[in-house]
Amino acid sequence: MDSSSTLLQDSLLLIWNNRNAAERLHIMGKIYAPSITFFESDNSAPFIGFESINTLIEKLQQDWPADFEFTLTRPVKINHNIQHINWELGIPGQQAVAKGSDIAIIEDNKIKALYLFLDI
Repeated sequence: MDSSSTLLQDSLLLIWNNRNAAERLHIMGKIYAPSITFFESDNSAPFIGFESINTLIEKLQQDWPADFEFTLTRPVKINHNIQHINWELGIPGQQAVAKGSDIAIIEDNKIKALYLFLDI
């Protein structure tokens, strides 16, 4: 596998689980393309760029208990420049409050587009 094989996993575990905004921005530069576009749902406008996604994460984390985190429920699946991952969100060891999956489009070894599919 090439160096992009863990990008989607790193997006969840190193960016979305990180509670330090400055650290998140630094890590985003290694994982996301500068024009990263995050599609949260089909009914909302996408979030474009590091600052927009960082602000979204910060707002979401304000409503979560401090020990909430994303955990992977299956290994990343890769097909050329597309990656897919399943996850759950909540306090480890307790019932998840949300489950879903993400699909990423990889370009030049960075995530160019990220799509969320929420189960619950």
